[in-house]
Amino acid sequence: MVIHYTAMRTTQEALERLCDPAYEVSAHYLLAEDGTVLPLVPEERRAWHAGAGRWGEVSDINSRSIGIELANRGTHPFAHRQIAALERLLDEILARWTIPPERVLGHSDMAPARKVDPGPRFDWRRLARSGLSVWPEDAEAEKATFLTSLAAFGYDPALPPDLLLQAFRLRFRPWASGPLSRCDAGAAADLAARFPVDRRAGAA
Repeated sequence: MVIHYTAMRTTQEALERLCDPAYEVSAHYLLAEDGTVLPLVPEERRAWHAGAGRWGEVSDINSRSIGIELANRGTHPFAHRQIAALERLLDEILARWTIPPERVLGHSDMAPARKVDPGPRFDWRRLARSGLSVWPEDAEAEKATFLTSLAAFGYDPALPPDLLLQAFRLRFRPWASGPLSRCDAGAAADLAARFPVDRRAGAA
């Protein structure tokens, strides 16, 4: 599962873009701010939503994931009805395809060099409380373990360390700033221990 935001002014603008073959971009679902769910591509079909990126050993994310676009400019909070609709939709999809919550990703997780969505305003902790994503426990660890932990969790170890720290904080510690800390390392170590990526798995 890959979650995105549209970065467009309205749901209608996003819908027109996602349905225009000239732009070569699509998603399986578009969720309006009022909670309306717009199915665009059948779940069993490939959608053009993820682009180049990686999670664990999976590099062709488009062929192995379901993409959900949230109508949001990226500069304001997500609407309550929209997130409630997302929770219902995720619950159905994860059950239908037997997708574990640790495989619910942000676009910024699998493509941190290109993307920042769904961004720091997206409430990943809320999804985790509903069993629809994961969230780290508060912990500390040696900073030297950070990159190893990120790779074990799923982030691409070939990316620059500063970029990986930025991507990790964007999702799990958006309030943090400054150099890598023992808290960053502890959160990453907790995720790696509880949710190690299965590098043999075929689904993202």
